[in-house]
Amino acid sequence: MEQNGIAAIQEEIVEEFSLFDDWMQRYEYMIELGKSLPKIEEQYKTDDHLIKGCQSKVWVHAELVDGRLVFTADSDAIITKGIIAILIRAFSNQKPADIIAAKTDFIDQIGLKEHLSPTRANGLVSMIRQLKLYAVAFEAQLES
Repeated sequence: MEQNGIAAIQEEIVEEFSLFDDWMQRYEYMIELGKSLPKIEEQYKTDDHLIKGCQSKVWVHAELVDGRLVFTADSDAIITKGIIAILIRAFSNQKPADIIAAKTDFIDQIGLKEHLSPTRANGLVSMIRQLKLYAVAFEAQLES
């Protein structure tokens, strides 16, 4: 397994979340993660970069740098910003094919989905789907 491969990063995230006793602490940690989110440039805060299916506004931009997909994002809601920060930490700076193949069961391992409102849980699924769609699009570019 690659040193900073997706599975290794996901394992780190699971370990970090296991350090907290209750969900209030985990939410606070997610908010902190959101503050360290690689910020999207203002020019990408457009409808084209909005993730459909999220109650909050979440903008994601992806670009290919040296064969790896680099994500930046922002959200108008602090918890949502934390959620996208977790996903970007797992998937940014990875090869598109690895992102496409990556499992996302680490989300269940940290108990995130079950502690989100149904609309936020749907938003989480939409965020994962959008990151993977970017990976599919860039993988197709690499192959052509």
